[in-house]
Amino acid sequence: MEYRKIGTTYYIRMDRDDELVSNILEICRREAIRSAIFSGIGGCQKAELQTFVPEQGSFETETVEGMLELVSLNGNVVSADDGELYHHTHALFSYKKDGHHAVAGGHLRSATVLYTAEIELRPTAGGYIARKYDPETGTGFWDFQ
Repeated sequence: MEYRKIGTTYYIRMDRDDELVSNILEICRREAIRSAIFSGIGGCQKAELQTFVPEQGSFETETVEGMLELVSLNGNVVSADDGELYHHTHALFSYKKDGHHAVAGGHLRSATVLYTAEIELRPTAGGYIARKYDPETGTGFWDFQ
């Protein structure tokens, strides 16, 4: 992985076997970024996608593997009161399955790069967005303190 800051934006290139989410969070820790939004594209080899099922009050996880075109990566990073960073990331992948094009998407738990991923990370300017815990879903939402 390599990244550069140009202006106020970070441009990240991830390489084979890099994990997307953990590396984005690591850059935020290194650069003292408390909240940000990001987007990207690339090629991955494995992704864990989740869908929240309200009736069960939990997430279902699906793992897809192979040559996965990362068509769209969108997410944000926020920080809790104790400074811990959390992500909320959605992704869409296209791939071949049984000779046909297939698509899988949802909440991204993790993704491993196959060839490269190119990500733009934009820190929140003039402040930060905190995380507010939601007991109904067991996750957190934006908290504008």
